[in-house]
Amino acid sequence: MTRNLIPGILAMAAIVVASNILVQFLFGQWLTWGAFTYPFAFLVTDLTNRLQGAAAARKVVVAGFVIGLICSLIGSQIMGEFGPLVTLRVAIGSALAFLLAQLLDISVFNRLREGSWWRAPLVSTLAGSSLDTALFFTVAFSASLAFIDPATDVSWAGETLPLMGVGPMVPLWVSLGFADWLVKLSLAAVALVPFRMIVGKLTAKLA
Repeated sequence: MTRNLIPGILAMAAIVVASNILVQFLFGQWLTWGAFTYPFAFLVTDLTNRLQGAAAARKVVVAGFVIGLICSLIGSQIMGEFGPLVTLRVAIGSALAFLLAQLLDISVFNRLREGSWWRAPLVSTLAGSSLDTALFFTVAFSASLAFIDPATDVSWAGETLPLMGVGPMVPLWVSLGFADWLVKLSLAAVALVPFRMIVGKLTAKLA
């Protein structure tokens, strides 16, 4: 592991650890505070990809994946009011979603690398964020996947309610996932600002 990867790995570690902690605290009815920190993992991946290439970005992602597994293991040993803070389904969903979504981000970014500066980070983050949300909430809460961890009761997530309180009737976990996805889409656009600034500053130093 080269020294140049250390900043990316440290940034990814900070985001993963912070998100694992903040996901336990609600922000309104449909979100947790972790929804506002986790999307910046895509910014770290895209910056590494732009500045150091896809291979370096994959190493940063693998480091984040390992750190996420450690966080899930620790969380599974901490008992809350309703059981472990991290259940098996949440751990599996989180790990799969993170790894596959980040790898998709890297792949899409590479395909668009030579286009306008904003296209690769924006489109890759939108693609990765969409896959991340779909995978995590489906694996963690869908009734059709209850066989993954039959001992854990997630029936509360299947309660049928209007989508985010105003739309068609859907399971609660769909509203949670939809709200999470909207935040990720918004932050994908916001993240273009630091992406442009950091790439410009570091590229100028190397010139």
